Amino acid sequence: MPRLIARTLAALALALAATATACRDAAVLEHWQPSTPHERYAERLRAAALDSTALGRDWLAAADSVLRHPVLAALPFREVGYFAADEARAVAYRMQLRAGQRVVAEISGDGAAPFRLFVDLYRVPGDSASANRALDELERVAGVDSVGRVQAVARRDGAYVLRVQPELLRSGRYTLTVRAEPSLAFPVQGRGSAAVRSFFGADRDGGRRAHHGIDIFAPRGTPAVAALDGVVRSTNPNRLGGNVVWLYDAEGRQSLYYAHLDTVLVSAGTPVRTGDTLGLVGNSGNARSTPPHLHFGIYQRGSGPVNPFPFVNQPTARPAPVDAALTALGGLVRVRGAAALLDAPDGAAGRHLVAGTPARVVGARAGFYRVVLPDGVPGYVLARNVESADAAIRRTRVPPGTVVRDRPAPTASVMDSLTADTAIAVLGRFAPFTLVRTAGGREGWVALR
Repeated sequence: MPRLIARTLAALALALAATATACRDAAVLEHWQPSTPHERYAERLRAAALDSTALGRDWLAAADSVLRHPVLAALPFREVGYFAADEARAVAYRMQLRAGQRVVAEISGDGAAPFRLFVDLYRVPGDSASANRALDELERVAGVDSVGRVQAVARRDGAYVLRVQPELLRSGRYTLTVRAEPSLAFPVQGRGSAAVRSFFGADRDGGRRAHHGIDIFAPRGTPAVAALDGVVRSTNPNRLGGNVVWLYDAEGRQSLYYAHLDTVLVSAGTPVRTGDTLGLVGNSGNARSTPPHLHFGIYQRGSGPVNPFPFVNQPTARPAPVDAALTALGGLVRVRGAAALLDAPDGAAGRHLVAGTPARVVGARAGFYRVVLPDGVPGYVLARNVESADAAIRRTRVPPGTVVRDRPAPTASVMDSLTADTAIAVLGRFAPFTLVRTAGGREGWVALR
């Protein structure tokens, strides 16, 4: 790392350390306080005037920009990523959840120094298939500031965005695993998703009504158990459901409906814990002509019946192992042959990359690298389609006065101006610029004809 950058980083570190305690003391006097660790950290940066430094501004900007442009992630997934101390970066993942699913994100860091990560989960309001929403429309649902676990239950179908960002001046590798789980226990003892044979919304009575639950088949007498902690609201039988139990959750947000029971073993007002037996599976009510099963429904306050399957479905898929070599993390690679830049490992191709295109590797998922192109565009490429950019493709001579820039743009800062006819190593190309290494060992961009 160049000495100037190192001195800047050291100064920023001292400023953060010096203001941490002062900001905590001053915060007591403020009426409004940021509500998440990430927001509190951002306020500390501003209080220390670090938002006026280039690195501080970049950190705040990165936090916002990744929420506008998250990478796609199909659950479950596991990704290993890398953050560099001299760059202010973040990453955000966009995923789809069904109402009743619990998203669980587990993250671990392995930096040499203590590696603090801010992990925040947001819900995208409205039509989840629409374009990315404005930042002020995102609804934050969870946030932590350390390695470990963050989780939340989806209250409705839609898109969610998970953001990961380290504190300033810290580098290291992290492993992120995200999966969807049921938010409720399965309501029939010893059974699972495979026992569900009739689903929410199916026609009933020749199409005159819809099925407002799922049917879970099991032998007569199998225990039907509480899927959550709650209180029995009612056990009054009815014509359709026969012997039934209504169970309120502890917060009163939803009622669970157990129908066609052979026997009811609880009474109204009984508090129960998850797994307690409420009754025994049967075929009472209008189910006398069918094999024994439990009709299980969920009714939410203000919205009526909802599909209970995502609440209890137990996914069997496991995250794909990371097969891409982790030695490339943080390093520069280039495309060999040609490759597609994908919006996700199983997603659509968003850009065609020609041979020699360089990219920085910032993550690995399955057999893919998550990369950032020289113009800042992120995406995924197959690991087998890239190679290290350390070795030169060829060497070429450039005339005196050739300008070396820090980015492939005509307005980028000048790093060097070659004063003599010079031989340089060509590492890659991002038209109309070429990535080179000068005789002095500096890497930069030049415009070659």
